[in-house]
Amino acid sequence: MERRIIVCDGAELARLWSRIGAGENEELTWVPRDNESRVRPPGFRALQGGLTAEAIGKLNPREGDVFGIVSEEIGFVRTAVGAVGETMPIAPVLVLSDKLDSGDLPIHPCLRLGRLRSLIRDDFDDEFDHLENLHRVVELRGLLATREKVGILLQPDPDPDGIASGIALRALLGRKSPTAPLISFGAVKRPENRAMIAALGIEVRIVTPPELEEFDGLALVDVQPAVFGESPPARVLSVDAVIDHHPERGGYDTVIGDIRTSYGATSTILTEYVRAASIEVRPRLATALLYGIKSDTQLLGRETSRYDIRAFAFLHALHSPALLRRIERPALPVDGLRALGRALASTRVQDGIHMLVLGRVREDVIPQVADLGLQAENTEWSVAAGIVGSDLVFSVRNVGYVRAAGEVVRAVVEGLGVGGGHRSMAKGIIPLRAFRELYGKIDRHSIHRALHDAFVRAINETR
Repeated sequence: MERRIIVCDGAELARLWSRIGAGENEELTWVPRDNESRVRPPGFRALQGGLTAEAIGKLNPREGDVFGIVSEEIGFVRTAVGAVGETMPIAPVLVLSDKLDSGDLPIHPCLRLGRLRSLIRDDFDDEFDHLENLHRVVELRGLLATREKVGILLQPDPDPDGIASGIALRALLGRKSPTAPLISFGAVKRPENRAMIAALGIEVRIVTPPELEEFDGLALVDVQPAVFGESPPARVLSVDAVIDHHPERGGYDTVIGDIRTSYGATSTILTEYVRAASIEVRPRLATALLYGIKSDTQLLGRETSRYDIRAFAFLHALHSPALLRRIERPALPVDGLRALGRALASTRVQDGIHMLVLGRVREDVIPQVADLGLQAENTEWSVAAGIVGSDLVFSVRNVGYVRAAGEVVRAVVEGLGVGGGHRSMAKGIIPLRAFRELYGKIDRHSIHRALHDAFVRAINETR
């Protein structure tokens, strides 16, 4: 945001604004009434020429500036909004009045109504935040409205934050899945993420780079092109929009870019969009966005901003607890429960590591068991391992205040397989052939001993 240009109707409202306290980067102007003193209110300058487009133009408004119109008179508001619209057609405008309703306001593509005397400075700042988000929505809609088919591209193996953000963007654009499908280069694999799309009744379509050519609009959500490798598909290097909260990485062109690295989740950005646009947030969408924030911030405990907390509180009042339970507690297959029972029969926590060896299982069972294993007493690290096809696959969870799980897993698999992850969760894959060559036979005892010793070494070496 460049400036907030405040236009007050008369000296009384200008003095009221002064008592509330001017915010940062606010340019204060007033339009004197005929029957009042021309004594300049503190901090204000008169809008020379009255409420005309020419007078607004003399304020030298720039891209990124927003306007605040402070008045209780419908005529003043309509004239002021019209003058702003002539000067900057989609400039964001916040009307502050206690007597007017939304139906009284003139048509303007980026307009909000806020109450005046019931607000304090923080409330005004929040209203201007909503106005900036509304402006972003107006830009997105204007850019993509005429496109026949818009692809909403997520990261490979999309996570809840990306999925929820994609759903919200589609709702903001007023589209359905045929004209705005969620797409990805990789399938949804984690069980809770699969449970999420099943519970919400949505589809994430798997595409190849050549298939991107069927879309005449492309928006990247919770991802940037660098995630797709050193040589991303050419189509993703020039896109319409990128909305993300991860550290900014260049090397691409976009018409609209909204990268907010101080936010803990992209779902927070989209929540602010839907609030600003005043669209109806039904329980299904609220639950998706709530879970997106919850999963990416570990229930507001990791890399969380005040914006995440505010969005979470807003969504919590609207979400469906029953739907959220279905997402967070995906069903375990009977074979998986039997494997868990066998693993628990001989489980123990040693050196703070709870090791659960499951044998041959379906891959989606492994991370669920790792989540469960972290609940054992005196556990700092939970490792669940199982054989999937020709690989030994293991999922890792930790309590969050120890070494980063991704670093530890990379050390464990070095020279044997692949792995990595985040601070508190990670995944590793070791081909059975490589495991056998290093450790000999493959059975539960051998896997338990080998992984436990490897994790002890990795945790100690990376301290």
